[in-house]
Amino acid sequence: MTILSSGTAATPAAPALLDVYARVGPLLVGGEGAELIAADGARYLDFVAGIGVNALGYNHPVIRAALERAATTGIIHVSNLYRTEPGERLAEELVARSFAHRVFFCNSGAEANEAAFKFARKWSGKSEIVAFSGSFHGRLFATLAATDRPDYRKPFEPLVPGIRIVAREDWAAVDHAVSASRTAAVIVEPVQGEGGVRLVDAEWLGFVRELCDSRGVAVIFDEVQCGLGRTGTLFAYEQTGVVPDILTLAKPLAGGLPMGAVLVTSAVAAALKPGDHATTFGGGPLVAGVALDVVRTIADPAFLAAVRRKAEWLEARLARLATATKRVADVRGRGLMWGIELTEPATPFVSAARERGLLVVTAGPQVIRLLPPLVITEAELERGVAILEDVLA
Repeated sequence: MTILSSGTAATPAAPALLDVYARVGPLLVGGEGAELIAADGARYLDFVAGIGVNALGYNHPVIRAALERAATTGIIHVSNLYRTEPGERLAEELVARSFAHRVFFCNSGAEANEAAFKFARKWSGKSEIVAFSGSFHGRLFATLAATDRPDYRKPFEPLVPGIRIVAREDWAAVDHAVSASRTAAVIVEPVQGEGGVRLVDAEWLGFVRELCDSRGVAVIFDEVQCGLGRTGTLFAYEQTGVVPDILTLAKPLAGGLPMGAVLVTSAVAAALKPGDHATTFGGGPLVAGVALDVVRTIADPAFLAAVRRKAEWLEARLARLATATKRVADVRGRGLMWGIELTEPATPFVSAARERGLLVVTAGPQVIRLLPPLVITEAELERGVAILEDVLA
């Protein structure tokens, strides 16, 4: 049962923390399943999951056991100068379950996308990267240049040159932008997350794939947020009929530990040699050992079938919510990744939901984004949607 505290307003962060986040709500000290627990004992049903990171929720036995097992080895880090078993086994697991032949590990989604840009440039011998409207690929300098968020970009201009953003809906503009002589790669999220939870049309993806094949351009799929079970299959590309040359992963990969991955075809891998890229911490034995168990858990057919069943239920329930209030302009999503587009700013409703014991997050100024843990129950989904229905009414 949710226990509401008397005050869940924003609390000033410790003054030692840099103010690049507007942290809100109570001090969180624990978690269980799909709930977070505050210092005052209040419980919050979590439809954010660390922005898609905590696919297995909180205090999951698989992650707990993996951490305990990894700790007993005494090896947390040895650097990539040497071989360790967990990283090699995780790479083999990802290759066996995907289109890819080789894997590079790093520490985050932004790092994975930066590496993907470098790999595509080295493979193609060309320099330009094409991204699309509504995109979000990170906040490092190259990934920021590929992110369609003017408010994020403006303070840090001039951005990295050679990266352009094209209107996704304008097929002719995309055709014109993808150049045989200049373009190394295009990058796209099969389901755009920060851009409003927008499904990218499979026919359009096929069109882009054909363009790139005919012009010697790599296709990068950014599945940092929509990958690893979030859409009901292990990888989102499996539902599109389109296979990329490079795929990036991060958020849920290591169960909350920082980890990213770049999956590549043999052709891309052949263009790279020792010294072309590096990472100090990427794929270390502790995070890779945990990630191996997380991937195996999510990839289990029964687990993914359960995600799809819950997704079907949630889709129907959100359709009912949309008819209950004129504030809802659209509901869209796939799997357990949904956006509720409102006719007015979403932030007040995010705050109102938190006051009632539900954590949600925005995806742009007028979209409430739902990213619950994949282990959430239908009863918990109903409880969360009922709270949303209440605050939107």
